[in-house]
Amino acid sequence: MLLNEFDPEKQAIINPDMMFHKVPDFPETLVSVFSHQLFKAVLDFLGGKVIAETADVDGIWPVYEVTYKDKRFAFYKARLGAPACVGCFEDVIPMGVKRIILLGNCGVLDSNIKDCGIIIPTRAIRDEGTSYHYAPAADYIDVNKKYVDDFVAVLEELGYPYVRGITWTTDAFYRETRAKVEARKKMGAICVEMECAAMQALCDFRGVEFFQFLYAGDNLDHSGWDPRSLSGTAKLDEKEKIALLAFELACRIAVG
Repeated sequence: MLLNEFDPEKQAIINPDMMFHKVPDFPETLVSVFSHQLFKAVLDFLGGKVIAETADVDGIWPVYEVTYKDKRFAFYKARLGAPACVGCFEDVIPMGVKRIILLGNCGVLDSNIKDCGIIIPTRAIRDEGTSYHYAPAADYIDVNKKYVDDFVAVLEELGYPYVRGITWTTDAFYRETRAKVEARKKMGAICVEMECAAMQALCDFRGVEFFQFLYAGDNLDHSGWDPRSLSGTAKLDEKEKIALLAFELACRIAVG
């Protein structure tokens, strides 16, 4: 199979550092979210200035510097789906990123997980294609190899319940059939999203620290489909508070 043809060679024909370069005084820790509504809400709350930008066929994507509790961080909007998400971070890593904290939304495969409940992935099922270009073929990849204890401490101090478990990373959300949901549940998955496995593989390959947590959206553990707060505008105030947990973690692990 072509997915078994992993090549560990770091130098490709086109490399990210040919396109994007080191930005002076770039914050080492970058926080990112996917929802454009949530990104705007956090940016409106924290303020910030543009310190760099990436560009693709969809337009210009600014990188902001924001300050939270007197510490500087980069803030950037992630793109949906493993290929786009990994591609945008490949562009940003050469600017000086040393660690990425990513907040994503997910569907739940366990109806006991409440709407907007916090999930800390422990492993990711690699049901996508991007990770196979960054790591040898396997069904799973271990994720969140660092900072879980720090994040749990943040959650417990602030009174946020959470669950830990395996996430299913898929490329095709319109192909989450009932049979596939049941199969992934048998593999241990408690939720489904589109980037975690690939982002961990990327960061392992590039030597960047990575931590991702999720907030629960739609419920697939249901007789039909329950969208709950999947909409970007639903429970936005609550999601903004969850996003600030990423900055709480960033403060806790900040170097210097």
